[in-house]
Amino acid sequence: MSDVHDDGDDDANADEVTLADRVREAAVLEGDFVLRSGRRSRFYVDKYRFGTHPVLLAEIGAVLADFIAEVDPEAVRIGAPEVGAISLAAVASISSGLPFVIVRKAAKEYGTTKRLEGVYASGERIVVVEDVVTSGGAAIDSVRALREVGLVCETVICVVDRLEGGAEAMAEEGITLFHLLTREDLGIPE
Repeated sequence: MSDVHDDGDDDANADEVTLADRVREAAVLEGDFVLRSGRRSRFYVDKYRFGTHPVLLAEIGAVLADFIAEVDPEAVRIGAPEVGAISLAAVASISSGLPFVIVRKAAKEYGTTKRLEGVYASGERIVVVEDVVTSGGAAIDSVRALREVGLVCETVICVVDRLEGGAEAMAEEGITLFHLLTREDLGIPE
């Protein structure tokens, strides 16, 4: 889904700024970066730059809500790996009316000592939203945690897929990755 505003009329849309344009402007950085996966990259999509911008975040949340309804209409909850995807899940929750669950990297060592925060019931269908996918490791880890408590999770939707193997890694786990944008949509060559 590269242009969520495409109505097929190229002349009418010539001056329209797309979601890809807004995300690129807000969040794509050039330089030398080490990614969560350990890989080095000459570009970085800074999720906090689109995940903390109120207007852009609201737009992304509405698009995520519509996309969830389209690709996994039986989902009754949204899952969010901590920390970067929490704001995405919150706005998608508000837009869709679906409650969300936060998946911690590890169970907290105080209070309720839970790894999952929020209300859920075993057997419910849940979609994970993610900010940026490279290798897919964080999303896969979150899906495994959700499945361990009996939730049904087969779908991850990310804002940006860097097209670096995340979809393939998720497919090996029985997970389908969908994206709102790709590296290519953001105008970033291989």
